[in-house]
Amino acid sequence: MENKESQSIEFKQNRHNQYLKAVSAFANSDGGVLYIGLDDDGKSFGLKNVKKLLEDIPNTIRNKLGILPSVKLNRKSSKDIIKITVVPSSVPISYNGKYYMRSGSTVQELQGKELADFLIRKTGIAWDDTFEDRWDWDFLEESTIEDFKRFAVNRIPSIVREKDFATILKKLNLFENQHLKRAAIMLFGREVQRSYSHACVKIGRFLTDTDIQTTDIVKGNLFQQLENTLEILRSKYHQSNIKFAILRNWI
Repeated sequence: MENKESQSIEFKQNRHNQYLKAVSAFANSDGGVLYIGLDDDGKSFGLKNVKKLLEDIPNTIRNKLGILPSVKLNRKSSKDIIKITVVPSSVPISYNGKYYMRSGSTVQELQGKELADFLIRKTGIAWDDTFEDRWDWDFLEESTIEDFKRFAVNRIPSIVREKDFATILKKLNLFENQHLKRAAIMLFGREVQRSYSHACVKIGRFLTDTDIQTTDIVKGNLFQQLENTLEILRSKYHQSNIKFAILRNWI
């Protein structure tokens, strides 16, 4: 057993400090081994209720991540620890809707282009084309769908007469087999940042390359972000200087 963390080795003192994030990162990378019961320096603290942990940990990993790694009991310095061996996964493994990979001895969340490239490598499917099981129709903003119908009238004239939202999303390839795609959530969802915290617009005015004077974060679905971003830019960032002159009539 190695005494330091690395690209393929991780130590956790207990199972409560986000061990599932490390397991998902190993599965999305080249695999690795997670030891529970060791501190960052590899010192053994020992675990209690090991028998129960050997039952709970595999079940939790399977239920939360959809994989079943090897979970075994080991001993170090006469104390019980648990060894979790994770093999690389052929499909993306998410934890609470987010994707992680191993970088050195750290776990890094994938975002933006890195996430899109990762999903395409793993599945050939773009991030926004993936089905989202955590969302249903109750989380869609019907007023935004109505706005979209008005915006699209020139491109899709028949859409104005369509009353069934499911039919609209099917025509847009955003709804299939009773499942919404992430693109549907991003476009029409309510409280989108609850699941995708990074999906927002950030506006800033800089005094220099490093000194920022003011910032705004615009949240909501993409239609709301577009509308609110333009309004903030108009009202706060693109204000014109107005000069007043007093004219006097001399008699």
